[in-house]
Amino acid sequence: MTTVRAKPTSLSVIVPIYNEAESLGLLKEKLMQLRARLDHPFEIIAVNDGSQDRSAEILAEIAASWPEFKVINFRRNHGQTAAMMAGIDYASGDVIVSIDADLQNDPDDIPMLLEHLDKGYDVVSGWRQDRKDAALRRNLVSRIANSVISRISGVRLHDYGCTLKAYRRDVIKGVRLYGEMHRFIPIYASWLGATVTEIPVRHYPRRFGKSKYGLERTIKVILDLIVVKFLARYLVKPIYVFGSFGILSIVTSIASFLLMCYLRFFEGVAMIQTPLPVFSAMALLIGIMSILMGLLAEMVVRTYFESQHRAIYTIRDVINLPPVE
Repeated sequence: MTTVRAKPTSLSVIVPIYNEAESLGLLKEKLMQLRARLDHPFEIIAVNDGSQDRSAEILAEIAASWPEFKVINFRRNHGQTAAMMAGIDYASGDVIVSIDADLQNDPDDIPMLLEHLDKGYDVVSGWRQDRKDAALRRNLVSRIANSVISRISGVRLHDYGCTLKAYRRDVIKGVRLYGEMHRFIPIYASWLGATVTEIPVRHYPRRFGKSKYGLERTIKVILDLIVVKFLARYLVKPIYVFGSFGILSIVTSIASFLLMCYLRFFEGVAMIQTPLPVFSAMALLIGIMSILMGLLAEMVVRTYFESQHRAIYTIRDVINLPPVE
């Protein structure tokens, strides 16, 4: 049975921004209307990702008249993942919601996300079921990418690329994001035991400017997913992957050597007439190096966890025990 948790006491809305000066006025109006309807303590964290237009000036004007509107200005463009990471680091709310600044997401959908958090979910992800983007260049490619990500990660979502998501703070604290990994937060959370759900949200055509994303982003996302999958399975036991490959290489080397001996003594084929001697030696060398790399990786992982005072486990909560700092 799903446990219904207490209503969130505070809300942080993270808005990554890059060259969205034309959208910020309308976005402010929608967010202020939302704040008036919600009974949660409410803050906006706008992360200006090195915009080249007037975004920084407009954000400063909004912040001057709205104390709960907080601004982080990057020195240069670092990408959406870095902007999300900065917003999470500075957020003070029990619940964190991310939303795009281009008005394609609707802030009026945020209460719906919060309602599902109140039902006991830890992560609520938006699904742009009726997406208003280019049919082939964006929608089709996105569907293929989402299908691949769901299959590899085991976390079934229709729309990983939708920025509109809500998270309980305790399931993403300590998460560090790199590359294009902000879209994989539901995967991180699920692997840590969080409950994840997905709900349809509204999506509108872009009103100002043009999309900052191209087809090359799909390749980056797939590569980042491979990294995420590797870290999830082998972060605390890298010897398993390096050692397995090393043993496979050594076995291949032995098999090649035996085949070489068979050809020499039973078929009369000289060793130098086949590539087997070189192949056997190379496979043996690669196998030994892989095992040594695995041992080195084990030392690095242990040094990392001990130097950062990090545990190799995660705890949801404790009963009759003091929290561990």
